[in-house]
Amino acid sequence: MLPDDAIENETPAAMDAQEIRLVSALVVILGIGLFLALPFVLSQGSVVFLPLVTALILSIVLSPLADRLASWGVPNTLASFIALVLFLGFLIAVVLLILQPAIATFDKVPQMLAKISTEITSLRSKFSWINDVGGQLAKATGHAQQREVVIAQPTVVEQVAVATPSVVLEVFFTLLMTFFMLESRTRMRRRLLLERASFGASLKAARVLRQVQDRVAGYILTVAAINFCVGIIAALGAWAFGFEAPIMWGGIAFVLNFLPYVGPLTMVAVLGVFGLANENALLPALAPAAAYLSLHAVESNIVTPSILGVRFTVSPVWILLSISYWTWIWGVIGALLSVPILLTVAALIEHLGKPNIIGFLFGEPLFPEPLVMDDEPEEDSLIQAPKPA
Repeated sequence: MLPDDAIENETPAAMDAQEIRLVSALVVILGIGLFLALPFVLSQGSVVFLPLVTALILSIVLSPLADRLASWGVPNTLASFIALVLFLGFLIAVVLLILQPAIATFDKVPQMLAKISTEITSLRSKFSWINDVGGQLAKATGHAQQREVVIAQPTVVEQVAVATPSVVLEVFFTLLMTFFMLESRTRMRRRLLLERASFGASLKAARVLRQVQDRVAGYILTVAAINFCVGIIAALGAWAFGFEAPIMWGGIAFVLNFLPYVGPLTMVAVLGVFGLANENALLPALAPAAAYLSLHAVESNIVTPSILGVRFTVSPVWILLSISYWTWIWGVIGALLSVPILLTVAALIEHLGKPNIIGFLFGEPLFPEPLVMDDEPEEDSLIQAPKPA
């Protein structure tokens, strides 16, 4: 048996371990509850939270450009304004290149769908005996054909007319917040660095700022350059296949390629539909979709990993989870913001500490390592494997 003084010395340590584990369990429970409750809060308050998050991501992306302009002697306010205007000009140019020819092209969608429906009807007629068997089974089981009730829905014009004022207000609010975030970035950095209690805390804050900005801005700008090249090749391919408005197709490929996995698959589906509507034979109809799929395979497996490297390559599982999670909350805009948000969270986790959730379930500490490393942090588990097709 241990002496009484040894027992008295070990008891506080054991109690401290139990208290730490209890607090860690509460942190895990609160984290899970926040993860589940956050979609409902953000979706209900999307008028406030969506412009805020979008402006935050835009300010991170445009900060390097504003810093470069400021280093050339441009005043900070003017540099922030120029960076925002350049971004708006690029965005408007992309929208005009896509929307203007898209209006004329997509007017033909009903005729294309009618042609595809005719082809599907002729194909189904060859298997009409299946419908006959289904009808005989319905009669035998006593299930009569039920009457369908169609509920009238508002037209597209009515939906656009109702949504336009809210969209314009949110866009204006987003741009205004982006400008003020850009303009106040130096003051925010100075306050964050100088108002810390110790030099070590200031150094850690500087590392977090640098890591988040370098990773998010570097990733988005590099991917934008890669997607621009993909858009040019897609436009040339659309011209070679005889598609109308090849610049529009290049713009669509450029935008959709910002959504990993989901965007390229959508592009393949759209090209397949247009190919089936414009060609009578099956192989020529699917040739544009197959060509784009080959282009995406080369880009995602060779070009992007070689340019971005392992540091900027995100695990496919986390990408799909992030896209589905933020699409559930904010729709298409959430899908576009999903990867930048994921990169921001990954950079913060590297410095603030990665929780050991699986080990915690088996009795290990929730944070087995120091919350912030003094040396350069190791690569996060979210940033591991090269992006597959």
